[in-house]
Amino acid sequence: MGFFNFFSKDKKETLDRGLERTKQGVFSKITRALAGKKTIDDEFLDNLEEIFITSDVGVETTLKIIDRLQKRVARDKYVNTAELNELLCEEITELLAENNNDATTDDFSIPKSDNPHVIMVVGVNGVGKTTTIGKLASQFKKAGNTVMLGAADTFRAAAVEQLDVWGARAGVPVVKQKLGADPASVAFDTLQSAKANGIDVVIIDTAGRLHNKKGLMDELTKIKNVMQKVVPDAPHEVLLVLDGSTGQNAFEQARQFVAATSVNELAITKLDGTAKGGVVIGISDQFKIPVKYIGLGEGIDDLQVFHKKEFVESLFGKK
Repeated sequence: MGFFNFFSKDKKETLDRGLERTKQGVFSKITRALAGKKTIDDEFLDNLEEIFITSDVGVETTLKIIDRLQKRVARDKYVNTAELNELLCEEITELLAENNNDATTDDFSIPKSDNPHVIMVVGVNGVGKTTTIGKLASQFKKAGNTVMLGAADTFRAAAVEQLDVWGARAGVPVVKQKLGADPASVAFDTLQSAKANGIDVVIIDTAGRLHNKKGLMDELTKIKNVMQKVVPDAPHEVLLVLDGSTGQNAFEQARQFVAATSVNELAITKLDGTAKGGVVIGISDQFKIPVKYIGLGEGIDDLQVFHKKEFVESLFGKK
């Protein structure tokens, strides 16, 4: 199964473009806060705290970053603005690495197996869940995999129709049933069809009702149990999609889903339309779940595997 070259120039340009509002709206303030200073003082640290919190890095993560910065400066000695930016980049990158955000390739390859690789996608309505599924399907297909989608969000006709549109755009089949059908039944049929046809990757869409509804969480458990009758270790990935532009609301959604189901990776979308890109850092730190994908635009190719080093460097305007 194929794979892309490691972080390419085109992907770096897409990343820089997608994070421009965060970089200009928030992180460029760091440079202004440093203007004319020859040392890091309490005033600068207070300003830095405000800058990170307003970018939705979160209070706890912000305090961690500032503490790490103070210790690093005391050890290495601060000389100028460029060096401080370098220290911040390094410390935030290391923080992300400690949280298991360490993609080593820039690809959409999957482990070889006789069974399909199954991804169950969860998240509330409006976060870009179905769009993310369509983009994932396209990327997996471009990487040399065969892909099938399962329309297990059977409670909204629009959800099935939207998945159909994305399936057509990506050139992959969509398994669906009538409106109101049992979502677990759709997932079961999808995996049976995928297994019979030698499909590499199956992506299952699920209902995006309110994240604090116990019925939805019970439904996700049922879908997982039914899929395991076809592929015993399914789903291999439970991907929670969050809207980065919602800031602290994304934290709350993550908290509810992580408490209720076995989320093991995150996709954070709509980063191109917000100055709240710091939410990626905060959510990674608070939940210790890898951010696997980030959405940087409306185009079918504007979904990237998350790379901590390139992400942080882009935020700080490094080339």
